Amino acid sequence: MIPQYHKKLCSADTAVQTIKSHDRLFMTGNCSVPKELLAALVRRAPELEDVEICQVLTLGPADYVAPEMAGHIRVNSLFISANVRKAVNEGRADFTPIFLSQIPRALRDPALLKPNVAMIHCSPPDEHGFCTFGVEVGLTKPAAESADIVIAEVNDRMPRALGDSFIHVSRLTHVVPVSYPIVEVPQGQPGELQKQIAGHIAELIPDGATMQMGIGEIPDAVLFYLKDKKDLGVHTELFSDGVIELIETGVLTNAAKTIHRGKIIAGFALGSQKLYSYMDNNPMFEFHPQDYVNDPFIIAQNAKQVSINSALEIDLTGQVCADSIGPMFYSGVGGQLDFVYGALRSPGGVPIIALPATAKDGAISRIVPMLKQGAGVVTTRNHVRYIVTEYGVADLYCRTIRQRVHALIAIAAPQFRDELTFFARQQHWI
Repeated sequence: MIPQYHKKLCSADTAVQTIKSHDRLFMTGNCSVPKELLAALVRRAPELEDVEICQVLTLGPADYVAPEMAGHIRVNSLFISANVRKAVNEGRADFTPIFLSQIPRALRDPALLKPNVAMIHCSPPDEHGFCTFGVEVGLTKPAAESADIVIAEVNDRMPRALGDSFIHVSRLTHVVPVSYPIVEVPQGQPGELQKQIAGHIAELIPDGATMQMGIGEIPDAVLFYLKDKKDLGVHTELFSDGVIELIETGVLTNAAKTIHRGKIIAGFALGSQKLYSYMDNNPMFEFHPQDYVNDPFIIAQNAKQVSINSALEIDLTGQVCADSIGPMFYSGVGGQLDFVYGALRSPGGVPIIALPATAKDGAISRIVPMLKQGAGVVTTRNHVRYIVTEYGVADLYCRTIRQRVHALIAIAAPQFRDELTFFARQQHWI
């Protein structure tokens, strides 16, 4: 064992003693939440005042946003996950809207989000003393590089990630050895609705395309329709289990990519243990900080870059709301506009927003006359290109408002088309 590493070993309760009142703490998220350190911090919380936890999406229990944490710990979420949504909308936690591509810069800037402490989760060190950030590299690496104190859970179950994904043990202030399974987000089985949407999307994807591979019912369904494609590649903020079958069947080769040929480029992974084992020390996968992965001008260097993102509602002019339901904050901007703009600039690029035509079992149209009062515009009407529902595809790019209205009404649920048409006529749009 590396001598300096051995000297840094301690318990989680000992490690969190380093955290002081009024500190800003970055906590690694997604499937990489450091569970033992977080539990120890919650135990220590009554002794602390006004500790800010800066995070993005986290999975698992969220005792640290419970009402009794008020005055001790306050979360600042840069992308709202389900476990902190109630706290944000009750005013017990904060939300900072920001592009995923811009978060690393903010984490490096003392005037913005630079943390005093980074609480991270790593794979064990190699013979040279280098750990990797495992399944969450994109934001954790910039935070760990800028923090004054780095507290690490080192987990022998964490896969070893390659790429720009390393941290040397000399940078770790405390090391807490752990051994527990990494949180899993298994791939779901898409329903008939998702398959209908996915079928339309697949028709837009050319051979040799570079894909942004998201997670969720629609992206999962798209994978079922790509098996006859050739030489697909991946440049994406995240990937999941679906890449395995595409690789093993020879569909996903990365051979036609313009940059990083032969490599899957990503910031983090969300999947099952099968995925984590597959990516472990696998040179096909390269992880990089999110300001590189999500930089629209890097993304645009890939010819035929495809982006597939979702929305909560879209108005008849093409404005896309994806982060709020009226004034209630729901998620965040994430990487949607990063990839929409990157794909829009890409030669032969295909930016797609996909969504079911209705919500609440058909009671509400998701294609609406106007966005709800207070709703946020994530993708502007100037960036949008393809909108896909189960009823077809609307190509809005460089189209007049009149053309957009007709195209969107055509892919709205039939029971809402008269209402949408009436509104558009009242506005003299058609």
